[in-house]
Amino acid sequence: MTGFERAELRRRFAEEARSERPDLSLLCLLVGAAADPTLDEAGLDAAQVDLDSLAGQVPFRPGGPRAWAVALRELLGERLGFAGSPADYERLESSLLHQVLERRRGLPILLSVVWIEVARRAGAPVYGVALPGHFVVGFGPPEDQVLVDPFDGGRVLTGHDAEVLVTGATGAPLEPSMLVPAETLDVVRRILNNIRAWAAARPERSDVALWAVELALLLPSHPARLRYERGQLLAQRGQFVEGAEEMEEYAGLVEVVDAELAERVRQEARAARALLN
Repeated sequence: MTGFERAELRRRFAEEARSERPDLSLLCLLVGAAADPTLDEAGLDAAQVDLDSLAGQVPFRPGGPRAWAVALRELLGERLGFAGSPADYERLESSLLHQVLERRRGLPILLSVVWIEVARRAGAPVYGVALPGHFVVGFGPPEDQVLVDPFDGGRVLTGHDAEVLVTGATGAPLEPSMLVPAETLDVVRRILNNIRAWAAARPERSDVALWAVELALLLPSHPARLRYERGQLLAQRGQFVEGAEEMEEYAGLVEVVDAELAERVRQEARAARALLN
């Protein structure tokens, strides 16, 4: 199979991210295509068909939020074995939707994407919930909300369970604002952040860090510091001029608020250019 050309992949990702209603599954699959050069258009279509097929196995409108949660747990968690373990945090595949569909293993947020996309196709009132440190899935309106943890096979969470997850991750109590539905682009941004963190711990995988940063820069809203991170990665990978130019662009952006930082970044840019000599 032949995957996407880099420019075409970036165009598709940017176009979808800027659409009126971004498609979560497509954006996640395009992230997977950046990582996996064998994932082509047919592979994207096959993954979408897999999600449709899973949705077709969900009982027809089982009832209220809890009934939906249980139906999805019985199908995805119990019958099909979608879940996670600590070892999944060590694998890049755990952040790639097409691989998660194939392996039935992944990080909490990618397993949540599977739950959301299958449940949505089946007609459930479903959404992601971006708890600090642990992504989960919600069903129903705020006054009747039911949370499930796909990483734990779709276990239905009590209020105490959610409190424990948040406190364990942050040391702070659970706040009602943490339980609101996550926006599609926020989910994708968090997935890319996870990939960047994975790559940062593995300096030999600067290729992964670079494409993750470049996709994050295509999202409509992103921190300017990503420009600096991209510049550093380019210089690290021997693209000294392009890296220096990116760092200089970033310095120009931050100069009005932090002149000292801007000067430090310009020094890094000069050092990158000097490596050409």
